[in-house]
Amino acid sequence: MGEKIYKKLVRDKVPQIVKQDNKVPFSHIATEKEGKILNKLIEELEEFKATPNEEELADILEVIDGIAHAFNLDMNKVLRVKADKLEKRGGFNERIILEKVIE
Repeated sequence: MGEKIYKKLVRDKVPQIVKQDNKVPFSHIATEKEGKILNKLIEELEEFKATPNEEELADILEVIDGIAHAFNLDMNKVLRVKADKLEKRGGFNERIILEKVIE
């Protein structure tokens, strides 16, 4: 019987899935001080960077929803702010790199 150490944030149903595989999960509820949700975003960004596809992007969006929940942020407000910034400053679709500004 082996043991694999993870010490990372996982999706809510993972412990249940582990049990269904006749394995024993050891887990706890993360505190805000642990910062695991922000580490998870970095992890998911790295996975997307290595394999940019819809599944990895979906994982990033799920983590963003988790961040909003963890910090008690209103996603509807976030989306309104996003839309306002898009209208006023544009998005990132054109991939413009600002090299420098001469004053």
